[in-house]
Amino acid sequence: MEQIGKRMTKQKKVILDILRHTRSHPTADWIYAQARKVLPDISLGTVYRNLGVLRDAGEIMELNYGSTYSRYDGNPENHYHFVCLHCGRIVDLDMPLHKDLEREAEACGGGRILYHRLEFYGICPECNDQKEH
Repeated sequence: MEQIGKRMTKQKKVILDILRHTRSHPTADWIYAQARKVLPDISLGTVYRNLGVLRDAGEIMELNYGSTYSRYDGNPENHYHFVCLHCGRIVDLDMPLHKDLEREAEACGGGRILYHRLEFYGICPECNDQKEH
């Protein structure tokens, strides 16, 4: 018997394809709008449900920033992000993971560290250029 959530439904495939072909770290609403271009009858609830299933299966990453809405990343491998405080853009940073941080956290009594997430905050080049002009 197939486990619930393991089957690659048409809706799940469309959502995963959308995320794998964008680097913008979109919201569920943006994903929903894109999915409707392919599957006009898809509901927002179906998008949210499938995003949860894909996240739980390790196929995508959910970036939750507290009180604001989640953003989604089609790259499930741990990597660092830059978040623009002006426009909200989230960009992948092409830099190595620092495993020493995990060892240091464990040594400081942090328990057994499985992974870490790190974001850098500032003003993106586009917003910075606009501010200077």
